[in-house]
Amino acid sequence: MNVLKSKMAKLSVPLMLSFAMVVTGCSKSTTQSTDKSTTQPSGQATPAAATPKPAENSEISFMGWGGDTEKAVFQKLTDSYMLKYPTKKVKYTVVPPAEYYQKLDTLIASGKAPDVFYAGEAQFQKLAGSGSLLKMDDLIKTASSFDEKNVWKQGLDRYRFDGKVIGKGNLYGLPKDVGPWAFAYNKALFDKAGVKYPSAKAGEWTWNDMIDAAQKITTKGANGKTDVFGVAGYSLESAVWANGGDYIDYNTGTIKIDEPAFTEALQFVADLNLKYHVSPSPTDEKAQGGYARFVAGKIGMFPMGPWDQPGFWKLPFGWDIAAWPASPKTGKTATWLGSLGFVISNKTKYPEDAFNFASYLSLDPSSQKENYQLGQAVPNLIDMAKGEFLKYDKAPANRQVFLDIIQDYGHPTIAVGSVDTKWLDTFNQELSRVWEGKQTADVWAKEMKPKLQDLYDKGNKK
Repeated sequence: MNVLKSKMAKLSVPLMLSFAMVVTGCSKSTTQSTDKSTTQPSGQATPAAATPKPAENSEISFMGWGGDTEKAVFQKLTDSYMLKYPTKKVKYTVVPPAEYYQKLDTLIASGKAPDVFYAGEAQFQKLAGSGSLLKMDDLIKTASSFDEKNVWKQGLDRYRFDGKVIGKGNLYGLPKDVGPWAFAYNKALFDKAGVKYPSAKAGEWTWNDMIDAAQKITTKGANGKTDVFGVAGYSLESAVWANGGDYIDYNTGTIKIDEPAFTEALQFVADLNLKYHVSPSPTDEKAQGGYARFVAGKIGMFPMGPWDQPGFWKLPFGWDIAAWPASPKTGKTATWLGSLGFVISNKTKYPEDAFNFASYLSLDPSSQKENYQLGQAVPNLIDMAKGEFLKYDKAPANRQVFLDIIQDYGHPTIAVGSVDTKWLDTFNQELSRVWEGKQTADVWAKEMKPKLQDLYDKGNKK
């Protein structure tokens, strides 16, 4: 979801991590990953990307964001590309996440946009709608070995735009990744509490099951304060969608937060702290964030994306991932499916080279293999994801959960569909009144709906 680091402090506690992660390029962990050599996977002798034209030396620029892990991964992939194609030079620049889009806007306005760069969510729609991005439809036809059926539709469709709707029209980007937001758990804490692990199959484990497990895992220290929490960072999006609700109907532009399905889910997430006391309070989060608590072995259940794997591989306790708990009301499970795209400036002097580099990062089997082995993402290539990725000998054991989210119950993040996200920023900022117990979900939603509707209309209905 896709809200950059400068905005993270304003986000509500349960939403803080999820929105920050998805927008910071699906790269929460900043732990240095271990480089591995690139090898061509068996049965993948023909690369999915088009072969660059070697007749002309050229240099293109590539700009992204991320922490140490992301930087290391994409520097290695960039170096691998240049080693494979010695006449093609790429200058890779990493910008701090909080500064990325401001810098990008400045470069575009000055006519100095990078040839290839990251774009996602509302920013992608804004850039595609303003004519700043190169259409890839003709270029992708030159990639003779490109097999659209072997690329996640959920990834490609995120970068189609017909001027009004995401998912239709021309292709303006290739997926950097598809980021399934999964539900991780600490096996040691479950074992200590004598609790059965949550199910990897969607619908088998409910909110009630999670609360019961969280209550048994939550323990107090010698000082009388909670030392271990059962759950933290629970995704409000997951709860809302699983309960049959939504934030907005993008077909009509109608805010839906006052509907019972939404307010029930919101109150459930708030009550994990307010009523059940199994999740950190806003004050607890300020003292130590949920991520830090989880890696310290002080949280039983916590969300994670594939990009968190390098950090989690170093944990001193066993862990795995499960399906998000299902709403008892609907029996359904849901979570968000993040993504960033590799896009190309419409001002590039080297459209073929820019496309070939973007397609190498997105679709080439050797780069995709290296990417997943470094713990950065699920492969964009379906056969690789369903084959060697599932058999990879590192945690999580339940890797199929990542694929289930992509195929079955992952939703685009809330910001996808809005050009102006002030309404969503305001939603997150004002939600603290619910998390702190100052207002019930129902009262808060009735008060906020007209304000959010007005912000959405002003920013998006033009």
